[in-house]
Amino acid sequence: MAELTTIARPYAKAAFVFAKEQGALDKWEKMLGLAAAVAGDASMRAYLDQPELDDAAKVSAFAEVCGDELDESGRNFIAQLAHNKRLPLLPVILELFHALLAAEQQFTDVELVSAFEMDDAVAEKLVAALKKRLGTDVNVTTSVDQSLIGGVLVRAGDTVIDGSVRGRLNRLAEQLNS
Repeated sequence: MAELTTIARPYAKAAFVFAKEQGALDKWEKMLGLAAAVAGDASMRAYLDQPELDDAAKVSAFAEVCGDELDESGRNFIAQLAHNKRLPLLPVILELFHALLAAEQQFTDVELVSAFEMDDAVAEKLVAALKKRLGTDVNVTTSVDQSLIGGVLVRAGDTVIDGSVRGRLNRLAEQLNS
């Protein structure tokens, strides 16, 4: 994975710098999101992997699938990736672009996983505490995992805060077994 990230980083930076200069960071994130989804689709991958397809045909297929969602600069970016045989890197490029965007706009993506659906008031308290702890704005996504039994699991980048009952039981079992 580190090698893919190393190869994708210059493309993500170039797209980010261009989008920032154009004042179109959100638009580029949407375009890259769509392109990454198209590149990740199994049937599209099978089509693009045909050895008899040239770069122009690959770009044309991408443009046809994406439609008006890709502007001319987006199609040019896809053409450059196709020319350099880097279309499969689009999901990694999107991830790196999003990280650059988060650093620029000073926000952190946070996932809250709870055993049951969370009240809005509880979620707002957690968001406020996370903003204070992380020192940035947070974009929150929530999900439910009943195997947690109770409590909340918080994921913010590399940071994981396990406040779930399942996590506490696992830690207790480890202490008893050691």
